[in-house]
Amino acid sequence: MFNAIVSAETLQATLDSVGVLVDECKIHLEADGLEIRAVDPANVGMVDLSLSAEAFESYEADGGLIGVNLVRLQDIAGMADKDQLVHLELDEETRKLHISIEGLEYTLALIDPESIREEPDLPDLDLPANIVIEGRDINRAVTAADMVSDHIELGVDAADELFYVSAEGDTDDVHLELDTDDLIDLVAGPAASLFSLDYLKDMNKAIPSDAEVTMELGEEFPVKLHFDIAEGQGTVTYMLAPRIQSN
Repeated sequence: MFNAIVSAETLQATLDSVGVLVDECKIHLEADGLEIRAVDPANVGMVDLSLSAEAFESYEADGGLIGVNLVRLQDIAGMADKDQLVHLELDEETRKLHISIEGLEYTLALIDPESIREEPDLPDLDLPANIVIEGRDINRAVTAADMVSDHIELGVDAADELFYVSAEGDTDDVHLELDTDDLIDLVAGPAASLFSLDYLKDMNKAIPSDAEVTMELGEEFPVKLHFDIAEGQGTVTYMLAPRIQSN
């Protein structure tokens, strides 16, 4: 059973947070909310999302599992204005999702969850650096790095207590430093890792500019990015594997 009403803005933010990495996913319809965990085909970027039942206008579910084509569902959700309500109802006999948006009716065929890529296990990493940064500053760093390179270094200078972003191109370089006055919070452990900029650009698309983003970093370790959606009723965690530099 699944029957829910949610604002289009919340639904769009939820789908976009996952859709930047994968085209299809499994959705766990738990009694207390939705859960989605997915990894991109190259096993480089992962997402772990939960959306509480409190984020919905109304919500009923009993622990089912469905597979969805995210591209199709995003297209349908995108038909609604942000302040409109979207009614979602699962027909368990036909395995189709009925979607209503103020007079518009859609029926979305679901995907067999068994045919979708296995959900990843996100490792519990104890990383030495912890940065709390505004979404707009991540966007600024990613945009600047994209001007010169296809990879980006994220790091922390523990001695000077600052977070830095570097990108080196064939001819031009970019370097950005943010100290404790520029950041919301900083636990300055030693950290420096190189990442694919394409993945970080995709993740950045889903991060609200006014979000408080917690970033966990280490030395040639994956980066973890945590932020809230749906006015704090949903959480998103991204994990991005590093590009290991050869000496």
